[in-house]
Amino acid sequence: MSAAATAFPPLLPHRVHEVCGPGAHGFAVIQAALHKGGPVLWIGARHAPERLFPPGLVPVLDPSRLIAVETRSETDLLWATEEGLRAGPLALVVACPDKPLSLTAGRRLQLAAEAGRTTGLLLVRMGAGSNAAETRWQAAPLFQDAGGQEWSLVKNKRGAHGTWIVRWDAKARSLHVVSASGERAGLAPLAL
Repeated sequence: MSAAATAFPPLLPHRVHEVCGPGAHGFAVIQAALHKGGPVLWIGARHAPERLFPPGLVPVLDPSRLIAVETRSETDLLWATEEGLRAGPLALVVACPDKPLSLTAGRRLQLAAEAGRTTGLLLVRMGAGSNAAETRWQAAPLFQDAGGQEWSLVKNKRGAHGTWIVRWDAKARSLHVVSASGERAGLAPLAL
């Protein structure tokens, strides 16, 4: 594995992370594919304009691993997220809150993730993150590189920040981290 691939930080297990930006849903689907060992719980609001379409995930994630839940309110969404994190046997819990989380709500989710030994990922609007989040990512599609995304780690409680160009290889079902300018040419697969 190249230096570019080893420098890419995975989501720290048993913690809650955030992602924002126009590529946030793609980031979340790829993270769901990378988190093996159980089903993925995806929680969204029933009234949200962006809704999950499981058949569209086939190139990245087997829809049979997906448990999709739609909630009626923000309170229900936070409750379902906390219960999912605390439940334990899930590979990943993804939630799409409408409003910024309070520090108390963010801390409750962190405690639930630790108790259930489950990793959480919240899709938040730009500037609407919680201080309780372990990491915050910005994800954006690269229109000049079909299928490519730029992932920037903009908040990290335990380490450095950085930006990576990534591409999902549907045939190999793997994530490739593109080397930075001046490093080894080509793609470096990230072990799953």
